[in-house]
Amino acid sequence: MTTPESSAPSDFIRNIINEDLKNNKYEGRVHTRFPPEPNGYLHIGHAKSICLNFGIAAQYGGLCNLRFDDTNPTKEEGEYVESIKEDVRWLGFDWEDRLFYASDYFDRMYDYAVQLIKAGKAYVDDLSADGIREYRGTLIDPGKESPYRSRPVEENLDLFQRMRAGEFEDGSRVLRAKIDMTSPNLNLRDPAMYRILHAEHHRTGNKWCIYPMYDWAHGLEDSIEGITHSICTLEFEDHRPLYDWFLDQLGVYHPQQIEFARLNLTYTVLSKRKLLQLVEQGYVSGWDDPRMLTISGLRRRGYTPESIQSFCERVGVAKTDSTIDIALLEYCIREDLNKRSPRVMAVLRPLRVVIDNYPQDQTEEVDAVNNPEDPGMGTRKVPFSRVLYIEQEDFREHPPEKFFRLAPGREVRLRYGYLITCVDVVKDEQTGEAVELHCTYDPETRGGTAPDGRKVKGTIHWVSAAHAHQAEVRLYDRLFTAENPGDVRSGADFESVLNPDSLETLTGYIEPSLVGAAPGSRYQFERLGYFCVDSKDSSPERMVFNRTVTLRDSWAKIEKRL
Repeated sequence: MTTPESSAPSDFIRNIINEDLKNNKYEGRVHTRFPPEPNGYLHIGHAKSICLNFGIAAQYGGLCNLRFDDTNPTKEEGEYVESIKEDVRWLGFDWEDRLFYASDYFDRMYDYAVQLIKAGKAYVDDLSADGIREYRGTLIDPGKESPYRSRPVEENLDLFQRMRAGEFEDGSRVLRAKIDMTSPNLNLRDPAMYRILHAEHHRTGNKWCIYPMYDWAHGLEDSIEGITHSICTLEFEDHRPLYDWFLDQLGVYHPQQIEFARLNLTYTVLSKRKLLQLVEQGYVSGWDDPRMLTISGLRRRGYTPESIQSFCERVGVAKTDSTIDIALLEYCIREDLNKRSPRVMAVLRPLRVVIDNYPQDQTEEVDAVNNPEDPGMGTRKVPFSRVLYIEQEDFREHPPEKFFRLAPGREVRLRYGYLITCVDVVKDEQTGEAVELHCTYDPETRGGTAPDGRKVKGTIHWVSAAHAHQAEVRLYDRLFTAENPGDVRSGADFESVLNPDSLETLTGYIEPSLVGAAPGSRYQFERLGYFCVDSKDSSPERMVFNRTVTLRDSWAKIEKRL
């Protein structure tokens, strides 16, 4: 077994594994698994679990399975299965030949259930769902035994076989474990193992009309696959004694379950139910809407696998729940894209500029740096001509103090171009807004440097009007205005705190080098932020860009804390 390198992450889970390896527990094996339910798309919280499970396996030279807990056919679909596989691959992980499903083990689970019935450890209960809840008791009051708990073994076997054969209606009977109705742990108060559900399964079709409950199936799956360290989130801590009980009663291989704190982020919801609600009620365009913190949404928005892995590593693994500032996630993608993204020029809210003394029919090419962080990315040629577009916000007719951009009589630097001075303003007669600026340029200042050494504070970006191409630009922001939109304790309705400005769509202009850029390509629009070519809607005929993240964090000063 590989010894972890000193540079590898360290946390309480890895400390447990180190101790197990030291004691030769599991014969030195490390075998983890990522076990999603295929009832929705994966989100950033799942990414933490993916990175943890696959990362631990890689660190210790072990194995990690991808296993689908597909025990509820009414909520699961093949579409979700394929999206999950795509997400795990995109994050950079490979399960090789270890792709499994709970449904692979349905026959074996059924046989195990029969084993418990024969041992007098399980029984068929005719109580309704309401009746079971009533008999279960509360955290304060013990439960009561079902009147069907004392059924003979042979009767239970007969009824369970008939449940499987489809003789009974949905919800009319369940198979329950016979444990302890007075246990302080409610999970041990005769939990259900099977329910009747006449529903077609996405893999097994109509073979089954009874389906295992999650708590019955989950520990068995780990046992069957030989998992050594079953890493779960904290909500499963109280379920661990139940998993242990099942495995102990069956006398089968016993993995070790370890719980860690799930990921909670500000300004978002990570509940599958609430994410599904956003999709089904049309608040977003789909599971891959770039405002969603699903992995597919983050991918479409322009996030990189490396940035998500970096985020998960920075967050770390803890034993207690906490909430992470979403600014840290934004910091990670900003840090990653700063190193890898080519710089380009685009104008999102165009204002026309005419350089009166520039030759009318002349076009020249100026040299622009592709990425100052990586000289190896070289330079590119950008066309320059008499008529340009600049950003509306880069001009003020009556500039405030410390406004160093363009204004009447003021000189500024055009990025990679010339120094220009505004000499006249054409306004809309009705609104009074500037619609065109007339400027002059100094032909001796190509590259933005004045031979006489005069200092110019303002530098603005631009595109040549004759060479620019229109593009649709989508400015995505956070989906919620509240820091904890899913916090029911605050009484907040998460729909009421949806951000009405989470998406703004503009028609802007891009430099010609961007035309035909491949879907998913990432760029820094100089002075504006990081953008990517939309993977669904963009084409050479209709370029669509999504804003991944702004250049600076406008919500929190996360950089100062790192």
